[in-house]
Amino acid sequence: MEQPITRIRTPREGDMLGRVVNLLGANRLMVECEDGKERICRIPGKLKKRVWTRVDDVVIIKPWDTQSDSRGDLVWRYTKTEVEFMKRRGYLNNL
Repeated sequence: MEQPITRIRTPREGDMLGRVVNLLGANRLMVECEDGKERICRIPGKLKKRVWTRVDDVVIIKPWDTQSDSRGDLVWRYTKTEVEFMKRRGYLNNL
C-alpha cells in the first residue's frame, strides 16, 4: 500500500523531468526529457539499491555541466500515486 501524498519533490533549478525509455544496464538509463532530448543518465551510488526504476517511470534528472545535451544523473523517482497527482495538477503536460 502506498503512502498518502503529503509533499511532492519538484524539480529545482538545473533539474528537469523525464520519462525512462530504456534500461541500459550498468546503472544507466535512457531518459526522454521534457525538452525533447534523450539523455543517458546514471544512477548514483546512494540511490542504487534504494530506488528501483522501470521503463515509463517519471524521474527528475540533473544534466551534467559537460555533455549536458546527452548525459545526466538520476535525482528522484516518482511513485504512481505522485504521478497521478501531478497529472491532475497539470505538471506533466510535456511528458
